Amino acid sequence: MAGFWGKRKREEEAAQAAQDADLARKAEQALVAADERIRTAGDELDFAEAELGLSLTKDLKAALEAVRTHLREAFQLHQLNHDEIPDTDEELRTRNARIVQLCDWAEDLLDEKTAALAESIAKVRRAPQVREKVISDAETLTARLPQARSIIERLATRYAESAVHQIRNSADEAEQLIAFATHGADVAERRRAARQNEEANLALETATEAIRRVGALLDAVEDFEIEALRAESTLAEVVADSRGDIIAARTAPKVHAVTEATTNLENALEALAPAGSRNDPFAELTQLRTANTALDEAIAQAQYRVQNPLPSVAQVQHSLDDADRQLGVARGLISGHRGWIGADARTRFAEAERLRIDIPELIAAEETREQALAAARRVAQLAAEALQLAQRDIDSARPQQQGWADDGWGGQGWGGGRRGGGGDVMGGIMGGLVIGSILDGIFD
Repeated sequence: MAGFWGKRKREEEAAQAAQDADLARKAEQALVAADERIRTAGDELDFAEAELGLSLTKDLKAALEAVRTHLREAFQLHQLNHDEIPDTDEELRTRNARIVQLCDWAEDLLDEKTAALAESIAKVRRAPQVREKVISDAETLTARLPQARSIIERLATRYAESAVHQIRNSADEAEQLIAFATHGADVAERRRAARQNEEANLALETATEAIRRVGALLDAVEDFEIEALRAESTLAEVVADSRGDIIAARTAPKVHAVTEATTNLENALEALAPAGSRNDPFAELTQLRTANTALDEAIAQAQYRVQNPLPSVAQVQHSLDDADRQLGVARGLISGHRGWIGADARTRFAEAERLRIDIPELIAAEETREQALAAARRVAQLAAEALQLAQRDIDSARPQQQGWADDGWGGQGWGGGRRGGGGDVMGGIMGGLVIGSILDGIFD
């Protein structure tokens, strides 16, 4: 047996030695890779400073200094592993693990910072092409300005000022933005020549955004003409539909909501601009559609009310009285048998009481009277369910109470062994008193 345990120990020591040797090789490889990465990053920093300037490369420079500081610690730990002072296996293991950790951190940090500079370097290298595109787009958009002005003038003679105000100054704004973009491109070129690449990038990005906005403005002018024609076509359809709804409203139930909605729709139709005059199809369409929708909803509500009459206050009160009776019965049963009532019955009862609180307020308003009736019926239903569940709990507990009386009190106990007699009554009372140490005090 001793030979078996000795062999197992030798195998564990050999496995640990192999792991330690692998960790030592990994630490040496990581140290070499990290040192080489620092040298490469230093070269990259020199190139980046020459291309981007000091402001955009300060993060990489700070990271490189921090990495060099921590790598010195890694080299020092590796030196301790190979000096003349003997080390324990645990000491070697701890140092090598720390070397690997420091080297991995160093490479990750340098990768992060050099990657962050890649986009800035790419922007600087793409700057001449970007500037050429800005100048080219500015020329193309400038050629579209006369057409935009012509569209605006034509629309202004056809539609009201309220309709065209959103594009009235679009051509002038586009012209100003084109000038701004062209100037920004020139500024970017001068800053780039002065090796102020951060400012050059900012000026070029601003110019590019200005060109994008010019395109959006001119597109909006051309799209507006199409959308205005569509609005006019849709307006004609809504006018025809509205006139049909007014005729249909004459056969709808005569209620105030329908009458008011009909009047509002008629007023909206009368307010439309005369044919051939300058109008605002967008505003007219919105107003007419709103009035048309309101009439549809009023008619639908009136028809629903005819089929489903509003309950009277007396009807709701009757349902509420029924709910209160159900609650009273359930409350009495649960209060008298508290120790036997489970969570389901108590939950139903609590929910019924919660709903009961809001019903008087719902009855007071005509628009919520249906909700009050539904709530009263729900309270009654929950109270009935609570009563049924409570009775089930009581019936389930009674046989156990009867057996306890027979076993504990010589066969007859307090109730004389009769179902529904004194044993059941006292069992219910005792069940309701299982609070703290009350029972202990009684039997003591």
